[in-house]
Amino acid sequence: MNEQPLKPIEIGLTAAIVAIEDNEPLILTARGEDDGKLTGLPFGPFDAVAHRTFEIGLRAWVEEQTGLRLGYVEQLYTFGDRGRHAQAGDTEAHVASIGYLALTRKAADSATRAPGASFEPWYRFFPWEDWRQTHPDIIERYILPELTTWAGQSEQPETTRALGRKDRVRLYFGTEGAHWDEERVLDRYELLYEAGLVEEARRDGRPAALKRPSLPPLGAAMRFDHRRVLATAIARLRAKLKYRPVVFELLPAEFTLTELQHTVEAISGRHLHKQNFRRLVEAGALVEPTGVMSTQTGGRPAAQFRFRREVLQERPAPGLRVRGRS
Repeated sequence: MNEQPLKPIEIGLTAAIVAIEDNEPLILTARGEDDGKLTGLPFGPFDAVAHRTFEIGLRAWVEEQTGLRLGYVEQLYTFGDRGRHAQAGDTEAHVASIGYLALTRKAADSATRAPGASFEPWYRFFPWEDWRQTHPDIIERYILPELTTWAGQSEQPETTRALGRKDRVRLYFGTEGAHWDEERVLDRYELLYEAGLVEEARRDGRPAALKRPSLPPLGAAMRFDHRRVLATAIARLRAKLKYRPVVFELLPAEFTLTELQHTVEAISGRHLHKQNFRRLVEAGALVEPTGVMSTQTGGRPAAQFRFRREVLQERPAPGLRVRGRS
């Protein structure tokens, strides 16, 4: 019996690096040499000889591609699906990528960044996730009509999903009385991908996308599967807000409560009730006053605060369990 030769596998490292500026969540992007038109995340192969650990390799590649030295870093997930980079008849090595989430307090100065690297709003890639001002029009105009039609079609008989298409549309996009869960960023993107509504699905040769004469304008596409990696990072960060004080990794050492609220809103994509938010912060004992008033607010001076690090020893899950105002 002749055995087929095994396809070689390479390990890649991909970083979703988040910053907040002017109340907007930004993601650091880099353009590859092979496709200067398409935005991606900082990415490079893992070199087991040069880099003792995955994280060391990641830090080296990010600095090389963007000029930025990382601080806070955590591993997200390993992305290794067939078709990530492959084309029909492709004999090149299959790439499995380890994704990372990293936070920085300040977008890197343009003078220190490598060519092609820039910070861009993450809602440019996920416009349906920004509920701070109002219900995103893109959901009613494009997403739900297309998903409703797709969900009404016959599903593949070999599917092993616990939930059918209609149930997933209802749960992930909060229709028919279901609650919008801001943490389901990846679930929503995967549903759009499965339905063939995003450019990445057409690029990967998915039948649902290829049979469509055109695709709706659902955010900017990214290289490879980097939008999937970014969706995973956003979901992780939104979840961690509730049980870890990671938000303070994105703020300066001293800040006002308004700045804190705007940063939480930027990440969660939800508008928060001011007084309820401040009561939540006070009850959580996450911050303490510095005794200094800020005059940079554009209005009345506001008290400045700092993160109270003692809270890390006082309880196991010191986060901000915020709820959006509908």
